Amino acid sequence: MARTPGQAARRDPDWEGVRLHVVSGKGGTGKTTLAAALALALAADGGRVLLIEVEGRQGIAELFGIAALPYEERRIASVSRAQLGLPAGEDGPGEVFALAIDTELALLEYLEMFYKLGRAGKALQKVGFVDFATTVAPGVRDVLLTGKACEATRRKDPDGRRRYDAVVMDAPPTGRLTRFLNVNAEVAGLARIGPIHTQAQAVMRVLKSPETAVHLVTLLEEMPVQETVDGIEELRAAKLPVGGVMVNLVRPPVLDAAAVAAVDGDHREEVARALGEAGLGGRTRAAEKVRAAVEPLLDPLLEQAREHAERVELERAQRADVQQLRLPTYELPLLGEGVDLGGLYRLAAELKRQGAA
Repeated sequence: MARTPGQAARRDPDWEGVRLHVVSGKGGTGKTTLAAALALALAADGGRVLLIEVEGRQGIAELFGIAALPYEERRIASVSRAQLGLPAGEDGPGEVFALAIDTELALLEYLEMFYKLGRAGKALQKVGFVDFATTVAPGVRDVLLTGKACEATRRKDPDGRRRYDAVVMDAPPTGRLTRFLNVNAEVAGLARIGPIHTQAQAVMRVLKSPETAVHLVTLLEEMPVQETVDGIEELRAAKLPVGGVMVNLVRPPVLDAAAVAAVDGDHREEVARALGEAGLGGRTRAAEKVRAAVEPLLDPLLEQAREHAERVELERAQRADVQQLRLPTYELPLLGEGVDLGGLYRLAAELKRQGAA
């Protein structure tokens, strides 16, 4: 069942035990924004969360208003329940760290770790081998990217405690998500033994475990919803753990159900009379002058009402399609002022209230 924006009741999170949250969605749905908001929500109870970007777009840095992220884990925010407008908990503020994975540097790190290439690895970088290898064998690139997320998920400090309470990965769009995550299949033709094969198997053990959930972001529009439906079918076919659906940019209805149903009728005279009674005809009370004053407003207002009614009906149909997936669903509001840092915390609060974190 969908939870709607502003739902106030505190509830237990839906993803207890999940430590790797993979966030994807059709391009333009706001998946990076909601991945960042989810990371804040997960950290608000005093935890430490790592937010990972794999596409090289520096979207995380832009959202948080900071300089481009290097290839290292760096603290970018602290967050508490009070900052999200929620009742204070027993723990202090949590922390969000970020990592923008550089494929080239990740491969050099991998070559040093497994093959001890050292300076030879840097020489390969200079002659363009790294770009060649990740282009010709994209499965290797995906093993490196997912491998970093899985390693962070299970990493422990010297005292035996997990380094991060949760990891959130801003993954590629749904069109290539399953291929990106299903690294075993991707590298099967490249390596059946050796470090790459071993790492792919280790990655899949994490990705297919109860510690992982793959969440999809959508809009209440036909193409994003259909891509979400298709993406979930592909994830299930690959036996990857499906998480929840985050419905982004939800606009509050301006007209109630009765008004929407009435839009198709001929209400021109009623609208004209209502505008006159509201004083839009000026100070004059002469019926002809009032009508002449409000006449230019009628067609634009009625057209906007029809467009709104069509949108409400479309969103109702798309919401029904999302609900048929029978997955936890979270609705995030359209922020009219855009998503600045304050808006990001507001979205985090909504995810927290609705049980996503």
